[in-house]
Amino acid sequence: MTTESPISRETLIHQLYEAAELEHNLMCTYLYAAFSLRLGTDEGLSADEAAATVRWRRDILKVAIEEMGHLTAVWNITAALGGSPRFGRLNFPLDPGGLPANVVVRLAPFSEEVLQHFIYLERPTDSTEPDGAGFEADFKFTRGDSRPRVTPMPIDYDTVGAFYETLKRNVSNFVARVGEKVAFCGDRNLQLSRKEIEFQGCDPVICSITALRAFDAIVSQGEGASTENVDSHYCRFIAIRDELGALRAKNPGFQPAFPAAVNPVLRRPVRAGARVWLENEETAATVDVANTAYMLMLRLISHSYLLPRPHPAKALCVDLALGLMRAMSPLAERAARLPAGPSNPDCNGGMSFTALRDAAPLPPGVSAGRFFLERLHELLAATQALATNSDARVAQALKVLTDLTRRAERTFADIERDSPVVLTAGAGAPAPAAIPTATASSASARGAAVIEPGNVAPTPRTVEGVDYIEGRDLTLIYEGKKCIHSRFCVTLGPQVFIANVKGPWINPDAISTEALTEIAHLCVSGAIRYKRKDGQPDEAPPPVNLISVREGGPYAIRADLRMDGAPPANYRLTLCRCGASKNKPFCDGSHHEVNFSASGEPATGKAEMLPVRDGPLAIDPLPDGPLAVRGNMEIISGTGRVVARLESARLCRCGGSSNKPFCDGTHARIGFKS
Repeated sequence: MTTESPISRETLIHQLYEAAELEHNLMCTYLYAAFSLRLGTDEGLSADEAAATVRWRRDILKVAIEEMGHLTAVWNITAALGGSPRFGRLNFPLDPGGLPANVVVRLAPFSEEVLQHFIYLERPTDSTEPDGAGFEADFKFTRGDSRPRVTPMPIDYDTVGAFYETLKRNVSNFVARVGEKVAFCGDRNLQLSRKEIEFQGCDPVICSITALRAFDAIVSQGEGASTENVDSHYCRFIAIRDELGALRAKNPGFQPAFPAAVNPVLRRPVRAGARVWLENEETAATVDVANTAYMLMLRLISHSYLLPRPHPAKALCVDLALGLMRAMSPLAERAARLPAGPSNPDCNGGMSFTALRDAAPLPPGVSAGRFFLERLHELLAATQALATNSDARVAQALKVLTDLTRRAERTFADIERDSPVVLTAGAGAPAPAAIPTATASSASARGAAVIEPGNVAPTPRTVEGVDYIEGRDLTLIYEGKKCIHSRFCVTLGPQVFIANVKGPWINPDAISTEALTEIAHLCVSGAIRYKRKDGQPDEAPPPVNLISVREGGPYAIRADLRMDGAPPANYRLTLCRCGASKNKPFCDGSHHEVNFSASGEPATGKAEMLPVRDGPLAIDPLPDGPLAVRGNMEIISGTGRVVARLESARLCRCGGSSNKPFCDGTHARIGFKS
């Protein structure tokens, strides 16, 4: 007779490692299938078929992103229990024993069989759905051992949902034995939260209630969800299967995907099996770069779990990781469209998702930032070499990587300079940017301000398009290309801002200094700024970070801004949301020219009061994508009503989202270019 051993922390973490590997593997297989889909009539599809594959790609990618949310939830539970999350996994195809015999995982292009396999993997416990043809296990085996062991032992399960039910039961038993405080002893600030990434799984785990809630969310959204949840992964895959069947009935020759390799590898396989060696050099080089982006993404996320919130490098690592996903995707699509090589003449390539031998996080400190920068530069150079073929997908990846490398160079340098300083909300105002010194060759920039005959306004010094006008108590700064002509300046201070005159038109000394600074504060675009010379304080950051959505117009932002990774220099900006500005990301008034129509009164959503309402607000315009905003923010309507209070958001700037002001992915469908 055997007695069941009490569940140990080590056993729980071991089981969570398997859950992380399972979610990670599923995410990769879904991505692979999505990347293989043909897109557009120029890839051999009819108009109806092309519209369908675009929808399928979007839906499968959404499922993959949700799997990443599940993976994050598992990582957070692991960290809450005091463990270090598992980021690695075995390479494809998985050898028997890593998962139960009935859970077969391999990379394969989209097909009826692959789709049926996805349905089988995501099936509810009581489902009778069969596995896809060709995905049967090579042989049956049992991993579990009911005898008591101190060493963590694998367990068997028929469905993923059943596995999570076992995890829930084991967590509950462990907490009942040791107590909540002892069980969840990990530093919650090491976990990922919605301050770093807006995923469903990114809610900190602090107790058994939040841990069990995370497990339930995983099951209800994907694995083991009942058929009543029409938005579950299981039901979404069935809907794709139904539509595929209808299109095949119309056109039996319909081929929705390229013949991408099953389990591609970059070197000659060391043993026989279901693997395709990518011999074509362009294909192999493309997969190599995509794999490198993927591996660096894992490094960055794993490193973020060693950095306690609110260390600035934590959010930066997550941002760079998500950016690498955007670079990886077009390269993976490109690989599926290139030949595998002479040994497999009827087969294309495909991204192999090669895993690192060890994905353990790098030690915190200066060395990690330097490692990441070195790797980004190596990745950028390899992508530049690929770009000589003028392929649009490679060019897209290159654009993203160029932006990521530039941001990483600037931001890691700032963190290294300020380390170990941690950004905190409510910190003092940043030192104002120094006023540039004009070059000696500029006639208008030499010497002190000059009063022109017949004009009371002094001649400005102009440096890189920015005017610096000297007054008695302050230097007024005017950046004309940011001006959206709200006219507060010319209506509230007509003596200072002299409209409709030739030549200099700003006279800072025409009204009191305090009145002038108040007018500057009303300039929503930040085109008018100042630097005091009389010992009085310069403009301070606002007590609440506000993003105002203007009717048919831009975002008007007042916050302690960190725009595109740059040091703080301004607390006011207007950013384009119509997609037509010629000075992106800033508004230039083009919304009037294109007759942009968008409500300034969106519905109120998540509006719970934030514990902190000020602090740094980072805004990063993603290449050909939305504005990625991180920090404490209140999004308000044009009339001041609260729309949402958030700590991270993706705001639409293509003008096409159906969920304005938030991004819904329309920028990719309409080919938005930033």
